[in-house]
Amino acid sequence: MQELKRFPIGVQDFERLRNDGKYYVDKTDLVYKMTHTDDYYFLSRPRRFGKSLLVSTLKCYFEGRKDLFTGLAIEKLETEWKKYPVLHISFAINKYVDFRTLQIVLNSQLCEWEKKYDITKNSEAPGVRFATIIKEIHAKTGMQPVVLVDEYDAPLLDSMDNPELQNTLKQEMRKFFCPLKDLSGIIRFVFLTGISKFSQQNFSSELNNLKVITMDDEFSSICGITEEELFTQMKPEIQALAEKQKLTYEEACEALKAQYDGYHFSENSPDVYNPFSLINSLADKSLSNYWFATGTPTILTKLISKYDMEPKDFDEGFAATQEMFDAPTETATDAIPMLYQSGYITIKDYKNGKYTLQFPNNEVRFGFLKSLMPYCGIKQS
Repeated sequence: MQELKRFPIGVQDFERLRNDGKYYVDKTDLVYKMTHTDDYYFLSRPRRFGKSLLVSTLKCYFEGRKDLFTGLAIEKLETEWKKYPVLHISFAINKYVDFRTLQIVLNSQLCEWEKKYDITKNSEAPGVRFATIIKEIHAKTGMQPVVLVDEYDAPLLDSMDNPELQNTLKQEMRKFFCPLKDLSGIIRFVFLTGISKFSQQNFSSELNNLKVITMDDEFSSICGITEEELFTQMKPEIQALAEKQKLTYEEACEALKAQYDGYHFSENSPDVYNPFSLINSLADKSLSNYWFATGTPTILTKLISKYDMEPKDFDEGFAATQEMFDAPTETATDAIPMLYQSGYITIKDYKNGKYTLQFPNNEVRFGFLKSLMPYCGIKQS
């Protein structure tokens, strides 16, 4: 029997994944296209959809780690492998229950960069220090820095139930991000990820040069595993699942599709499977509810509890326009944008400028109805 793949369960670091010989679904052709098309990007995806792995992949690419990309699509596309100084920060490392927490996170990261590049701290203001770091790195190395920001919206989502704190955090983060626009002439590349769309947190005046690819057909499969990738690259693992579950190969394919498929992130998106659930399923040879079991974001329960929503509404589907996706989360008149961005509903149809949104698959449907609705006090049918 063919040796089964070693899936990177819980691994979000590209270097570790490659060095450990774990299986990687090759997205590097899209990485190359992105990095050679525009310079400033924002991408939102649900939790555990591979955003952090994508950021880590970009980090290794811009650091010129050619050895880590052997055998991948980008190996044939890239010819220079320039080494850029990379400034990588993740806001997912803490829970932001007060302003002090954000100050500590920002100061810790800024101190790390200042020490690494031998830069003297010149201000207490994070934005001023960040600008100095970018300019000094450019002057010292002669290279344009790359800035990668993972889970930018974590502080703002953590403080959704405290408008005063959220506004304080928002103002501090606006000051921190401000240099990215002002110093665009000496920055090579900027990439930000999160769950909510960047425009929804009113940062547009500080970063109105971001290319938002969240609902872009071209990059709709950059996170997640497509149906084509599953059925062409993971046949032995599907067969092993089928044998353990006493199913035919075809029945196993149908079961995987019903349980984990169904995500669409643009008008013409291919079918995208939840990557966290899928690789856990194939590794365990089980059809369990993995993604939902990892926890329901508190912000989601608070949002949905405000609205009179019945379980049947989710099966019948919600109508939405592009304008609804751009509405600020904190002033939204319904939960649809956040439900979509969090992965609990997805695009099922698009006609004449209108979207139909429904549960993506059985895992989300059953988990949502069983766990989330009772928590919010909404009666099940």
